Amino acid sequence: MVDDPGSLHIRSGGPADVPAVLELLDGATRWLVGQGRTGQWGTEPHSTDPRRIAQAEGWAGSGGLYLAVLGDQPVGALAVGTATPYVPPAVEPELYVNLLVTDRSRKGQRIGGRLLAYAEQIARDRGVDLLRVDCYGGDDRALVRYYEHQGFTATEGFVVDLPGRQWLGQLLERRLA
Repeated sequence: MVDDPGSLHIRSGGPADVPAVLELLDGATRWLVGQGRTGQWGTEPHSTDPRRIAQAEGWAGSGGLYLAVLGDQPVGALAVGTATPYVPPAVEPELYVNLLVTDRSRKGQRIGGRLLAYAEQIARDRGVDLLRVDCYGGDDRALVRYYEHQGFTATEGFVVDLPGRQWLGQLLERRLA
């Protein structure tokens, strides 16, 4: 896609984009740590965690990875596909947001909102009326409020057992019909 170098566009991602996705995740983690909010992703970089690297590689190979790009710089990533195993399955066809991350230095530029609108369009193109996402539901629930401001409704909370701690999650959905 050819755009004005200063305009944001969204493109399909693939295996070559794994380092950019990991850098976006690392940057978001640094930002969260700077805010004193370590419950979501901890304090360690994703780019050195074999589990997170494999996860990014899976998104990149799935055909469901998209990058928001400003000029030639990735400033956000979206991965869509099927629900994660730790959430209750949907009782109807859905599109699941597996990843949404943006460059925190560009906060306020609606990059995340544009990526979620893109996910909605993918769902509509597939004839799906349900878009779901899960997020960290602990601490001040700021991320839950972000998704609610994007038109999602919180449905079920859940807990994921991790080594040495529990991760509090929140499932959200948005009806597209």
